[in-house]
Amino acid sequence: MKYILKKVVIFIIQCEAILVLKKYKPNIVAVTGSVGKTSTKDAVYTVLSGSFFVRKSEKSFNSEIGVPLTILGVPNGWSSIPLWLKNITEGFLLIIFRNHYPTWLVLEVGADRPGDIKKISRWLKPDIVVMTSLPSVPVHVEFFKSAEHVAREKEHLIRALKYDGVLVLNGDDERVRSHALSSGQSVFMYGFDKRTDFQAQNSEIEYMDGKPSGMTFRVSYCGSSTPISVQGTIGNHQIYPILAACAVGASQGLNMVKIAEVLNREYTPPPGRMRLIEGKNGSTLIDDTYNSSPAAVGRALETLERVTVKGKKIAVLGDMLELGSHTADAHLEAGKKAAEFADILITVGIRARDIAEGARKEKMKKGQITITQDAREAGMELTKILKSGDLALVKGSQGVRMERIVEEVMAHPDKARTLLPRQEKEWLRRV
Repeated sequence: MKYILKKVVIFIIQCEAILVLKKYKPNIVAVTGSVGKTSTKDAVYTVLSGSFFVRKSEKSFNSEIGVPLTILGVPNGWSSIPLWLKNITEGFLLIIFRNHYPTWLVLEVGADRPGDIKKISRWLKPDIVVMTSLPSVPVHVEFFKSAEHVAREKEHLIRALKYDGVLVLNGDDERVRSHALSSGQSVFMYGFDKRTDFQAQNSEIEYMDGKPSGMTFRVSYCGSSTPISVQGTIGNHQIYPILAACAVGASQGLNMVKIAEVLNREYTPPPGRMRLIEGKNGSTLIDDTYNSSPAAVGRALETLERVTVKGKKIAVLGDMLELGSHTADAHLEAGKKAAEFADILITVGIRARDIAEGARKEKMKKGQITITQDAREAGMELTKILKSGDLALVKGSQGVRMERIVEEVMAHPDKARTLLPRQEKEWLRRV
């Protein structure tokens, strides 16, 4: 009964969303890929909102139900029937009466299972499509035959792009770059590669009182170089969303100086994406707890290696879920990288025991490794060892609830609701 009711609700709000798009005709930016969708969506929104009336997907509203909710401008009803009835009513009123509707929508579009994006692309026709990254072992690969099948699912959105649309591609990802050859639309590529249109250069980590505080870099485009500074996050992979946003902005006639000004002033990376948070005992935390995949773990650990600190470098790594047949090998490989870049390793969950095994194979000593069952236990273990000058990276799939570790060891837990992911009532109720 619950399944049938859900399908009925999805059908109704999707129909309403289609009618709203036909009535108000907003420009649409659709962001897809396997890594960095939400950060890219937020950066694109920041750039466009400096010049236009824009709405973006809240949190990670990127599914067959999340995309219509964003179009209608209503919240997730979760398990509340009255709230869903309210949402449906508001959608109906939006169709019947004229409203002050956004001129731009920035939508995140994801795929958990085969057919997810194909269904959405039947009725969603974007003006701009941004493709972020398609790693060899993507998140959510469990329900697909291979990484290639994941990539093909994402490609449905490119095929839905309007004939005069704009395609923005991560030029550092060969699988993504290949779409530039098959597209008849305007194409912009971004990345660190010299062949890209929007190239990041001179990336540096900034420090304040001996602790990492953010990063600076320059964006080269059409012969000019523009400086950009981002506070509260680190990692070259956190530069990609900003480059994508620059490409989207420039495609709409915005100049790079104005784009940089808006980003420097307004952009804040979303919670749980390499966010720098003050930890207990004078330590620093890298909160990368929103989700996890092999490629993202690798990038996070490489960032940990880059940072200069006075104390220890600690990697707290949890289970990576939905990897299917790649599970064991992916966790072993993560452990090998952790042994290379961290002084201490704490693993969280059953699958993450293979991370510990991978670290041991790379000669990480037994005394440097702690195996825990869940986030609460890991938080207590981390509390015991954090000292002044230490830097702790915390990362794992959302089902492991790694944000609870950060809450346990952050210097100001009263700020958890604004700094950490999954702080909504529905999430907090879950065990």
